[in-house]
Amino acid sequence: YEIEGCEVIWAVKDKSIGNTFFDAGAAQFLIPQLSSDKAETPLACKRTKYTTALPAERKESRLGSALGPDWHEGMNLKAAKEFSHCVHLEMECEVQRVLLSDEFKQLNVPAHTVPHRIAPEHSATSGIGNSVVASCVFSVEWPVYVELTNGKLYGCDFIISATGVVPNVEPFLPGNNFDVGEDGGLKVDDHMRTSVPNVYAAGDICTAAWTPSPLWQQMRLWTQARQMGWYAAKCMVADHLGEKIEMDFCFELFAHVTKFFNYKVILLGKYNAQGLALDYELMLRCTKGQEYVKVVMQNGRMVGAVLIGETDLEETFENLILNQMDLSAYGENLLDPNIDIEDYFD
Repeated sequence: YEIEGCEVIWAVKDKSIGNTFFDAGAAQFLIPQLSSDKAETPLACKRTKYTTALPAERKESRLGSALGPDWHEGMNLKAAKEFSHCVHLEMECEVQRVLLSDEFKQLNVPAHTVPHRIAPEHSATSGIGNSVVASCVFSVEWPVYVELTNGKLYGCDFIISATGVVPNVEPFLPGNNFDVGEDGGLKVDDHMRTSVPNVYAAGDICTAAWTPSPLWQQMRLWTQARQMGWYAAKCMVADHLGEKIEMDFCFELFAHVTKFFNYKVILLGKYNAQGLALDYELMLRCTKGQEYVKVVMQNGRMVGAVLIGETDLEETFENLILNQMDLSAYGENLLDPNIDIEDYFD
């Protein structure tokens, strides 16, 4: 979505985009944004932002740790040629192999092309305006080619791989007796302590081995890694001083705030009914191009929610999930857009 003037082929291994965060309904709500005009003004950011900008007195330019969702700040994401923005989805497939240009030539097969819009001055036929055409008008020998598991083969300038997070524990295992979780992370207790005395772990490398709150689950996200890091530091100081410390409140309710295709996205609690088997019900509200609201209910109580767009429901829903109030009497009025539910629960 952020890249401009460039043709993108998005290979998605699942049946819908963003499968970790969104159900099929939310994915369908978001997809039209891929071909829409960019918003003129970015959404206001109310969280701490990170940057690679250096103080004036420093002349050296060095990049540090990961910057979370701000990694592309200051980067030029506009293509060299004036193509219209185009994202083509290839669903339920993965990369089978990557070929360099010489390797591709040896196959003696044509590469696939995708429909995309081009500006009038680059059109194959004059006067067609912004058009959808089946192939690029420029003769391009691509530096790299990708063969997908669905049999299609595309040429491209570069490949971005985003396939999930695997804990990188190998450097720490030799010579140590760490307990490792089923997902490959170092097991930590509710004070972020590993099985090795005086060694703590936080973030992507660790596996939460304590009994979690019914409304929290571990996900390897930069926000959760930051929370774990803060809490691990507090625990180390408390253990050193021999003081007791309560588990941080951030582990009581799972919450994640991000931006997706310029929509504000908020995930709360068991937002995708994680671990609830079939003992739950969903309530939905969707206004095309504006908002998507999904609430997960169990035994009349709210246990999770997905909020996409400027819904202004996050604070109210967060409190309802934490308070575990019986909401059976309100029924579908909880999502009635004509009712200000804050009036119910102030």
